[in-house]
Amino acid sequence: MKRLLLIGAGDGGAALLDVFQQTEQFNIIGVVDKNIEREGVKKASSFGIPTFQDWRIAYQSLSPIDIVVEVTGNQNLLNEIRESLKNEPTTIIPSSVASFVFSLVKEKEKLIDEVVQHNSKLDIILNSTHDGMVAIDLDHCITLLNERAEEMTGLKKELVIGRKIEEVLPTSKLPRVLKTGKTETNQRQLIGNDRTIITTRVPMYRAHELIGALGVFKDVTEIVNMAEEVTNLKSIQQMLEAIIQSSDDAISVVDEEGKGLIINPAYTRLTGLSPEEVLGKPASTDISEGESMHMRVLKTRKPVRGTKMKVGPNRKDVIVNVAPIIVDGRIKGSVGVIHDMSEIETLNTELKKAKQIIRTLEAKYSFEDIIGDSEELQIAIQQAKMAAITPVTILLQGESGTGKELFAHAIHNASKRKYNKFIRVNCAAISETLLESELFGYEEGAFSGAKRGGKKGLFEEANGGSIFLDEIGEITPPTQAKLLRVLQEQEIVRVGGTNPISIDVRVIAATNVNMEKKLDKKEFRSDLYYRLNRMPIFIPSLRERSEDIPLLCSHLIIKLNQDYGRSVEGVTTQGEQLLKGYHWPGNVRELENILGRAMIHMHYTEKLIDAKHLPPLEGKYSIHVPNETGHIEKKTLQEVLDSTEKEMILSVLTNNNGNKTKAAQELGVSIRNLYYKLDKYGITL
Repeated sequence: MKRLLLIGAGDGGAALLDVFQQTEQFNIIGVVDKNIEREGVKKASSFGIPTFQDWRIAYQSLSPIDIVVEVTGNQNLLNEIRESLKNEPTTIIPSSVASFVFSLVKEKEKLIDEVVQHNSKLDIILNSTHDGMVAIDLDHCITLLNERAEEMTGLKKELVIGRKIEEVLPTSKLPRVLKTGKTETNQRQLIGNDRTIITTRVPMYRAHELIGALGVFKDVTEIVNMAEEVTNLKSIQQMLEAIIQSSDDAISVVDEEGKGLIINPAYTRLTGLSPEEVLGKPASTDISEGESMHMRVLKTRKPVRGTKMKVGPNRKDVIVNVAPIIVDGRIKGSVGVIHDMSEIETLNTELKKAKQIIRTLEAKYSFEDIIGDSEELQIAIQQAKMAAITPVTILLQGESGTGKELFAHAIHNASKRKYNKFIRVNCAAISETLLESELFGYEEGAFSGAKRGGKKGLFEEANGGSIFLDEIGEITPPTQAKLLRVLQEQEIVRVGGTNPISIDVRVIAATNVNMEKKLDKKEFRSDLYYRLNRMPIFIPSLRERSEDIPLLCSHLIIKLNQDYGRSVEGVTTQGEQLLKGYHWPGNVRELENILGRAMIHMHYTEKLIDAKHLPPLEGKYSIHVPNETGHIEKKTLQEVLDSTEKEMILSVLTNNNGNKTKAAQELGVSIRNLYYKLDKYGITL
């Protein structure tokens, strides 16, 4: 168990304290906060955990310490801790990481609760069916007994679950199904002294591995008794009518010629067909897809069970069981029971989707999370939305901090692949020697240290979903060649292997470097670039959309309030003007950091971030520029940049005789981006 010291006992620290207390992997040995009235300090005292006001004293008193979690959000304090403990074998977790882990845990708990609710609905369905169900595992122990089975057998679920079936139901043939692995359909069986059932027994498999056996049965005692006592079909009809009219299962009865004889209200509700449309009509009248099981039973004199088909004008998906009615050796008709499987299938589908979401938890953002109303950003969003619904490969280009990964998440979640995996790969963060085996996997013995049985690569893991290749411009030519094969052939070959493996993966790549320059220097394959560049999307920098800064500030302040336990309401007009005048080399990521630092230095009673709260920004907010007459004019950095950009565009267009395509190539921008800038500066040629 890891010894953990928690620094910061505000709302976030108190919440993390609860999370860590519930796990057996961590032992919280101390809580530090200068304010002894904090909720986390009080909670720690109630748990019997030592509290301190100085982290250094706590560290010296409680050593050895495996993990230090800093949740104050104070960057200076974090730097101090890192510097002091740089030679210590202690892991330091900053507040941003701790907050992220906490949010993931909460999300996982929410999803697990949804799965539990789905399982509860499934139990309700199983217990509402008119068929009895019993299941056993490989040790012959009962694992399922629904309410209808309790009624038929007289057994109580709470008394028999976990006991061997031979002890409580000696006549059961489920152990035989386990031994043979074969399905037994429509078998007649006696339960007790006077109850006759028709049962189907099936082996249950998971991933081709036998895990148990299931028996589904219906009480036909009354039908059997009537068949033995009555020889006239009309007499049978009169006696059965009251029974089937009250049944919740859809039932239809036909005569020996296959014409409709009886249907019940449940049948009408399920199929949408009235008695006038069925009675006296051929048995195939209600079938919209499939063969009539009534006619097959009348021909073969053998029952059928578990046949899938579609019935009624709404093409309802159902499973039918049909049995012959034989009196004195003569076939007098057949009776069919129809089960609606659409609700169970819907719940199973939803359950699978929930399990996939719990298993992956990768793609978290949608297009609604991309903040900004500027024309430049809206163009990028519209391009991304159009591309999302197609399988095309996408190349996201933009400076660091502009939100390329946010776009990749949103594209995946807007596509048909959103319920499948979303794999993220930072190509620059993985060494070249490992990148190839990580992307494409390897076979057993491919290299020293390779796992027995080999390993799947990230492309195989992402099969059916999307893979986000960040910093794509950093991969070396050998890996570029293999990636090109993936895009061209939709197949990969593991390291050390020879057999190609087909995959279905949507590739979303991103880069913050000038790919054209890499092509000119022969550092990137042109054929791979053109494959990746099927759908280029340029994400504008923050200085190109400064009008979005107020919206971004509002969005980021809400997030920072949650992280820091504050209640800041916004930014003053003076503060916004100061932010708009900065050139933002770090883009939105830098804006978030600056707002966070401002909030840290604000007094708790202050609600608005003013210019005085903002830290000194790199460079000047305004520049003194001599005009044509020699006088000094005061301009913002953005005004100077816009003026310079406009002059450069005019110069390049003039040199190329107004040819916009050549001008765009020389300027190193897309033709779409050039047209946008021409419109922005009012340039007409």
